[in-house]
Amino acid sequence: MTHALTRIAGVSLPDSRLAREVTQFIRDTESDLLFHHSVRVYFWGALNGHRLGLSFDPELLYAAAMFHDLGLTERYRDSQLRFEVNGANAARDFLRTHGIPERDIQTVWNAVALHTTPGIPEFMAPEIALVQAGAGMDVAGRGYDEFTDAQRDAVLAAAPREADFKHAIIDAFYQGMKHRPGSTFGTFNDDVLAFKDPDFRRIDMCSVILTSAWKT
Repeated sequence: MTHALTRIAGVSLPDSRLAREVTQFIRDTESDLLFHHSVRVYFWGALNGHRLGLSFDPELLYAAAMFHDLGLTERYRDSQLRFEVNGANAARDFLRTHGIPERDIQTVWNAVALHTTPGIPEFMAPEIALVQAGAGMDVAGRGYDEFTDAQRDAVLAAAPREADFKHAIIDAFYQGMKHRPGSTFGTFNDDVLAFKDPDFRRIDMCSVILTSAWKT
């Protein structure tokens, strides 16, 4: 995959020094599975943004898409934070070393941190909404029919989807979260642990309320 040659339905990878350095950093850090997934998330998000007529910064969208699953990697196996926050913090630190304005960094942080939190990102800045939409398309097929066959084929040619991607991405989520089960509360991430680990028990908010220190 090269920045200069990858263009799909008017959408291309940002061909800037920052984008190239983001690519190299993520390529050196993530598995092929997560790297290709992240590239596809950018394309689905950008294509969706163009279809909806949204005005967004491709460079910020690309940075957020590439960092959005970094928290699942081996370097965060001792972290107890939500994996989304690990990725958001890493993106923030990376962008600060490149002199990106704090307002833009906050947009990227939010896009990464909120991408597994349904019902909120779609009402925020386009870059935030489009990362969630792109991730939803690639993992769960949300909005699948809103893309043409040609668009889907072109994205997969640029960033191949593994033959058993469905099970592989579930396992990648599990490996990145099994050591911090409490961090999955409040998102659909606990579905992954429940699917993979028969001993996993979800936090029940009603039980939390009823057993709290309050007497009434």
